Amino acid sequence: MDFHSKKLINDPNDVVTEFIEGLVETYPGLQYLDGFPEVKVVLRADVSGLTYDKVSVISGGGSGHEPAHAGFVGEGMLTAAICGDVFASPPVDSILAGIRAVTGPSGCLLIVKNYTGDRLNFGLAAEQAKSEGYKVEMVIVGDDCALPPPRGIAGRRGLAGTILVHKVAGAAAASGLSLDEVAAEAKRASEMVGTMGVALSVCTLPGQVTPDRLGPGKMELGLGIHGEPGAAVADLQPVDIVVSHVLSQILSTETNYVPITRGSRVVLMINGLGATPLMELMIAAGKAVPRLQLEHGLAVERVYTGSFMTSLDMAGFSITVMKADQTILSRLDAPTKAPNWPVAADGNHPPAKIPVPIPPSRSKKNKETLSRPEQLSSQGHILEVAIEAAATAVIDLKDSLNEWDSKVGDGDCGSTMFRGASAILEDMKKCYPLNDPAETVSEIGSSISKVMGGTSGIIYDIFFKAAYTQLKTDSPSNITGPQWAAAFEAAIAAVSKYGGAKAGYRTLLDALIPAFSVLKEKLAAGEDSVEAFVLSAEAAVAGAESTKNMQAQAGRSSYVSAEILASVPDPGAMAAASWYRAAALAVKNNYKTS
Repeated sequence: MDFHSKKLINDPNDVVTEFIEGLVETYPGLQYLDGFPEVKVVLRADVSGLTYDKVSVISGGGSGHEPAHAGFVGEGMLTAAICGDVFASPPVDSILAGIRAVTGPSGCLLIVKNYTGDRLNFGLAAEQAKSEGYKVEMVIVGDDCALPPPRGIAGRRGLAGTILVHKVAGAAAASGLSLDEVAAEAKRASEMVGTMGVALSVCTLPGQVTPDRLGPGKMELGLGIHGEPGAAVADLQPVDIVVSHVLSQILSTETNYVPITRGSRVVLMINGLGATPLMELMIAAGKAVPRLQLEHGLAVERVYTGSFMTSLDMAGFSITVMKADQTILSRLDAPTKAPNWPVAADGNHPPAKIPVPIPPSRSKKNKETLSRPEQLSSQGHILEVAIEAAATAVIDLKDSLNEWDSKVGDGDCGSTMFRGASAILEDMKKCYPLNDPAETVSEIGSSISKVMGGTSGIIYDIFFKAAYTQLKTDSPSNITGPQWAAAFEAAIAAVSKYGGAKAGYRTLLDALIPAFSVLKEKLAAGEDSVEAFVLSAEAAVAGAESTKNMQAQAGRSSYVSAEILASVPDPGAMAAASWYRAAALAVKNNYKTS
């Protein structure tokens, strides 16, 4: 069934001229000839045929393959690009206008994809330009490797390999070579390159319906860049198999399309056809390189991955392999201001990429040596009972937390907190260095990060890591009340900074911020540290209960109506108040008996 596609355009007849207008607004180094709508030519803004003293390199063809060809206009690549209507060869007058605009005494080279319309129109324009006294040469690129060797005059289609020929010719011209020398390098490059495409969908022309030639679960091998049928339709396969098949077809010794044999140096291009995410293109590149190296015995010198010559909104990619020598590599590496030529892809490609080792933690304690002490200090014992009480309180509150969260969130707060608390209890028996408070706090964060997913896990991990950083600066093994308070303050500040929540946002901070305020106040007044801890716990519970009266401004609760929110407290705040109060009471009870 055919259906109309959705496109962000105005009049379908104006898409090419409006594309050009946007292109030259985006890139200051580009300009266009004042001949719309008949003449659609993009050219370098700094070049005039009256004064230009180097060979001009001109290409073009039907539009719909963006960024080709206009996106490759720039110093070191194309001097001008002639744009036809979508999938239609540009008229002779447009080509001739482009030649006249940028060609000086050194002449111009026309690089033409091997399609009948392009060959005829560019050919006639070349002959007309010659009759006017311009020096003109033409190189035809036919790099398609999908179809059997042609028997007639049609020849192989021009595909994405043309972009590499553009780059070689543009760099040669920029170096000051003569027209004959630039044409010779371009022709040689065109004979070294092979391309084959794989499509998951056909493309939709602006203003037309989407054809339904490819059904679900199918792919087309060798589909042309204008949507013309390819070599075969097959079931969709994993990209490993697709890449292997395409490379074998390009490098086939039976067709001998490219003069590439084992031991050759090659350049690889993975080209998106318009609707393929960069992620998928990079996956294909990552699979193609080792196959070229190991299966075909080739040295991969450069890799270019991206969208270079598309087919409107077609899903799929093409693979191009070009035989390379030092001359070709130097041309590909030469600088260019063409906006769509990839940056950071020049330079020697290593035979293998060895991953960089993960750097070790800067923590003074080696995590592998952390273990529970055989003998606990007095503070170590109090720390143990406080952690155990806090974790147990969270575990006991699991069902209530889930019930509250089912009304204001996704219903799993209790289960998530249960996993974290259970992991803390389990790890404390084995590896918490309880006589070292700072490292113990750090390990609590590590336990949580292993099992608590979602926002809660990362928030608590941030909380304990920030507390650890503050405690570590104080260093002593016996942490004082004010030092614990400073760590608590740092932890709250980190959660607020990275999570974005503040007091009154209906989060766990609405329990912890009141607790810290009371703790700080009581310690400043000279209150006993343990008693200050217990009093601050009461503030935590009151703060958590007060969240019933708050409108959520963070998390999933922010999407829930005020009426529903008023019926339950915030689960995260209640969980925080629960473990905080349990820890305070455990410290109070054991501090007196220790």
